[in-house]
Amino acid sequence: MAREVEFVVEINPFDRYRQKRLSSKGKILEFTAQYETNVGGRWLPVVRYDTAHGFFHKDVLHPSKKQEKISMIARSYNEALTFAREDIKKNWMRYKEAFLKEMKNYEN
Repeated sequence: MAREVEFVVEINPFDRYRQKRLSSKGKILEFTAQYETNVGGRWLPVVRYDTAHGFFHKDVLHPSKKQEKISMIARSYNEALTFAREDIKKNWMRYKEAFLKEMKNYEN
């Protein structure tokens, strides 16, 4: 029987990590791992890894609502989720900086 788990981890009051996964007997069947930042009181997704559309990929989200979809390779969804979590943990500040810079340019 599959089990769904969803949680949010606050990095600080303006940044958070969101994860949702479906697993069975320790095997990840599908997941979403997302970094979000709070801008003007609104939580905005910045980077998302997921298995929607039947494959592991990374979505880089832009203030213009444009999305870059980058196909990723992993031996399993368990490995993919570990990679996604670690990448967000290691690089969220860089992702935020690029997003906010682009937002500033987009608004001008």
